[in-house]
Amino acid sequence: MPPKHSAEAEYLPGQTLKYITSCDLPTPWATFQLHAFFEPATGKEHLALTLGEVGDGEPVLARIHSECLTGDALFSQRCDCGAQLETALRKIAQKGRGALLYLRQEGRGIGLINKIHAYRLQDAGADTVEANQELGFEPDQRNYNLCLPILHHLGIAKLRLMTNNPRKIAALEQLGLTVVERLPLLIKRNRFNDRYLTTKAAKLGHLMKH
Repeated sequence: MPPKHSAEAEYLPGQTLKYITSCDLPTPWATFQLHAFFEPATGKEHLALTLGEVGDGEPVLARIHSECLTGDALFSQRCDCGAQLETALRKIAQKGRGALLYLRQEGRGIGLINKIHAYRLQDAGADTVEANQELGFEPDQRNYNLCLPILHHLGIAKLRLMTNNPRKIAALEQLGLTVVERLPLLIKRNRFNDRYLTTKAAKLGHLMKH
């Protein structure tokens, strides 16, 4: 069932997403504005958090974050996702201005249940890329085209992007957005995520050095 639409709900350019509504979101670091969007083609709901004036044309400190329920909400140590989410929000709060897009693309786009299947394969010896491929998926199936209507809605065209993933930068620039600076978002390794992080660097091109 699609979400209830408030009076301010509107389709964004391209008709790929619909802006629903916004509200305050108090967090331990700052009170952000939380913006909700609906994707009719998939039934997914995507979010953006903003702080300060982000639509003034100046580059915006930003993070494009893909949903990771196990890391973001269940404190999994198998990845760096939850720690990256918290670090990005804290850095935006320290700056007093910025934006974080929260895209519902679990497991690099394969979905939560398939990600758990992939974890089972990793328990048996596969790495994160091999596990996705054994399940019949590409290593990374995320769609960054979703970013364009959201960022346009927020008035953002230039980003100081917190990411270790050069493919994410290339995808945004292909959409006509400008990434003026890449800021590393490196998380301390542990015995559970060490192979995962090494694989992301070796097979997905992630930049894991300061």
